[in-house]
Amino acid sequence: MHVLSLTPSLIFSFLFLISTIPISQAKPTTSHPQTLPHVRHRGLSVDYYSKKCPQLESLVGSVTSQRFKEAPISAPATIRLFFHDCFVSGCDGSILIETKKGSKNLAEREAEENKELREEGFESIIKAKALVESHCPSRVSCSDILAIATRDFIHLAGGPYYQVKKGRWDGKRSMATNVPPNIPRSNSTVDQLIKLFASKGLTVEDLVVLSGAHTIGFSHCKSFVGRLYDFKGTKRPDPNINTRLLKELRIYCPFSGRSSRAALPLDATTPFAFDNGYYKGLGSNMGLLGSDQALFLDPRTKPIVLEMARDKQKFLKAFGEAMDKMGSIGVKRGRKHGEIRKDCRVFL
Repeated sequence: MHVLSLTPSLIFSFLFLISTIPISQAKPTTSHPQTLPHVRHRGLSVDYYSKKCPQLESLVGSVTSQRFKEAPISAPATIRLFFHDCFVSGCDGSILIETKKGSKNLAEREAEENKELREEGFESIIKAKALVESHCPSRVSCSDILAIATRDFIHLAGGPYYQVKKGRWDGKRSMATNVPPNIPRSNSTVDQLIKLFASKGLTVEDLVVLSGAHTIGFSHCKSFVGRLYDFKGTKRPDPNINTRLLKELRIYCPFSGRSSRAALPLDATTPFAFDNGYYKGLGSNMGLLGSDQALFLDPRTKPIVLEMARDKQKFLKAFGEAMDKMGSIGVKRGRKHGEIRKDCRVFL
């Protein structure tokens, strides 16, 4: 397979893009991931707002389409935002909360693992919420708007259009301390990934399919520089990395540049298209992150990777289904457990 030639003009674009993937390079934590079962909640339905706010999806769609034209990075940024929201405290919009000035209790957004979440993702949801509030005040949750906007951006980037079930309420808590054990890391093993996804009610197939979101987006050098120079303390590069890709990555990620702001594509073949190029790349050892390439090396996940690489339409269908499943993790319902925020950044 042809390795993308990282030309100066292409790299110039990459340098302004921040990592848009659901991973962290923070030190491993001894905490255990929070078990958030996936439940087909009776309160979730496609037509939940048919009477409360019938124009909801068109309102959100008008914002996402405009944002995609103005700032395409909003697509992977919002997908990552949704992932971080659902995996930590359930799909409840808690990732959107801002820490109160002077408060010692930091919100999820302030956790080290979330420091590089792109503002374009947050801004897209804030803009969509403001427009929805002007038409349907205090009726639509921020968590539902995030779910709809994520679907819109996936479709705008070339991915599947799937029906979004709605009816989530916004969570009443947002704690940075809940984040570390619930977010995958760039060097996670397949065992660790399977365990984490299982704690959310997701299968091995869901893990591989949802990882396909890396077909768009970028990652900073610090998330994979260890693979280039000192893989697992060997003082040598990861043997499972394409040699030409290794040479090109070293140009833009020097050993001394661990703090480099350069960002490179997770899918070097078709970095701006939502397709199955990510899986094809893994077959040629072109995975940028160790946790991605590991999916091709493990016998539990490799067959699924190969299946997705062979059949783009099967991947797109499976991805829509997996996103629907993920969107049901830890859903809040009712005033005892949730609220409908007027401003996604602050609790009522």
